Amino acid sequence: MSRTTVSFVLNDRPGVQISPETRARVLAAARELGYRPHPGARHLAGGGTRLIALMLHQEPAQMASDPFLVETVRGLTGSLSTFGYRIVLEGLASNRGAVGDLIRSQHFDAAVLTGPRFDDADLDRLAADGYHIVILGSMPDLAVTTVDIDNVAAAKSAVEHLIGLGRKRIACVTNAPTDYPMARQRRDGYRAALLEAGISLDDRLEASAAFDAASGHRAIDTILDRGVAIDAVFATSDVVAVGVIGGLAARALRVPQDIAVVGFDDIPIAAYLDPPLTTIRVPAFELGLSAGRILVDLLADREVPRRTILPTALVVRGSSRADGRSSPGGPAP
Repeated sequence: MSRTTVSFVLNDRPGVQISPETRARVLAAARELGYRPHPGARHLAGGGTRLIALMLHQEPAQMASDPFLVETVRGLTGSLSTFGYRIVLEGLASNRGAVGDLIRSQHFDAAVLTGPRFDDADLDRLAADGYHIVILGSMPDLAVTTVDIDNVAAAKSAVEHLIGLGRKRIACVTNAPTDYPMARQRRDGYRAALLEAGISLDDRLEASAAFDAASGHRAIDTILDRGVAIDAVFATSDVVAVGVIGGLAARALRVPQDIAVVGFDDIPIAAYLDPPLTTIRVPAFELGLSAGRILVDLLADREVPRRTILPTALVVRGSSRADGRSSPGGPAP
């Protein structure tokens, strides 16, 4: 068959009508010959790099210690590698204008941005200019494609669980400053649960961490140093919750007997802490998988949903139970 037909199949060119039988013959021959496309040649011939930028507003040390990110990347890689795309990790923590600069450089075919900030104002213009972007998170009021969970509802359910246990002085430690939409939404869910229960808000019970356990330890120290009494803590990530529990232990405060703790994410180690951590289960792998599939559709000029929301669940374990044990029933509704 012609070189053009072979090229269309191997490069998965959109909009070209090729029969399944012909496509199968080309792919079978490629496998038999051990053919692998050359990325540089593909870029020269087709104007594409087959590279996807995964951009994060985190320092390298924070990325390396984030088990939630590992699962998300695993899902993203699984969906993109099938189509010959590779992921390049890009940290943006120290460069607020880097999102637009990186995407406009055309070193990448598309980009996934996780943990966006409200000051990423260039995103809607990039999308309008035809750059392929998927956000893991949410950017209210921007016309960009997003994959996320309902952070407000999930956080609200976590705090309602604590209120249902009779806890009234509930502190909130966000996993990042509230110029990150995710952190603000989870804090908003915390506040909504308190107000609906008739519990007054108290700014002294709130503090921000910075993605890692050490910052969670510092944040709970800040709250306790204010001299306010607390009987529970809602930490908006499990990694931060680990630091919170360490900070409480350093002051001889027991979990959950003195202070109950609920986290967010359900990272693998959460079930093996002492006591096991009550948390919101977030489908990290599925978030990455969904973002990758949507990005492939965008690159093929197919219609995609503007907003995709995946479900969460409250998992009750020992850190919020009076007896310190996990619930035998698994995730709560």
